[in-house]
Amino acid sequence: MSLPAVELRGLRKSFGDTPVLRGVDFEINRGEVFALLGSNGAGKTTTVNICSTLVKASGGQALVCGFDVAHQGAQVRQRISLTGQFAAVDGVLSGRENLTLMARLRGLDRRKEVVDELLDRFGLQEAANRRVDTYSGGMARRLDLAMSLVGRPEVIFLDEPTNGLDPEGRLEVWRIVQDLADQGVTVLLTTQQLEEAEKLAHRIAILHGGRIIASGTLAELRRLFPPPRIEYVEKQPSLEEIFLAIIAAGAPGAGEGGGAHEDGA
Repeated sequence: MSLPAVELRGLRKSFGDTPVLRGVDFEINRGEVFALLGSNGAGKTTTVNICSTLVKASGGQALVCGFDVAHQGAQVRQRISLTGQFAAVDGVLSGRENLTLMARLRGLDRRKEVVDELLDRFGLQEAANRRVDTYSGGMARRLDLAMSLVGRPEVIFLDEPTNGLDPEGRLEVWRIVQDLADQGVTVLLTTQQLEEAEKLAHRIAILHGGRIIASGTLAELRRLFPPPRIEYVEKQPSLEEIFLAIIAAGAPGAGEGGGAHEDGA
């Protein structure tokens, strides 16, 4: 049996006299999307930063691909990638230049082929030579995710990757994460959006008070609650569904009329 992609054992972290993590334990299997849920200040980003060697733990152990992050940081960094809450791209460079720079930092050969493949995969070919500060939020996030795949990392940490995106941009990111899962990439996803975890994650853990208070598949977590009552209600479309339908109806070639407000008699 292969080692877990990520394994935390009694992980603790304090900032001064303030404890943030009080003994966090969980494992992530290889090729799994694992969602870490928690409210603001729960310690999600701290956990990610420890796993990605950016922050030192106060106690316990974190293993990534079998390597101890505290003592084998170089080996860990060779195998991971991190996408934070805000797109870490250089706005004065083009999309192609951002990817090329990352490929050079990773020491890759055949950089042009790698960059072209990622631009095509993330739908950025037409904007490849534009400055990134002209990109929409969704495009910048797609580029950020593309950069995280340079060098084919084994584990990707996504810290609230849809933070600040509109509904269309959020759905784009969801599609990308699902594609990664289909390719066998291990993903640790932190989020406050329960729907995001429900749609993307194989397993879910809830971080509260510095500890994991529940974990498992969605079905397993549902069994923690009493059986649901059966009620018959009329389902109304959500605001998100309404928004996306209106946007689709207003797209070029979507037909004439149908607007919510029209002039003339």
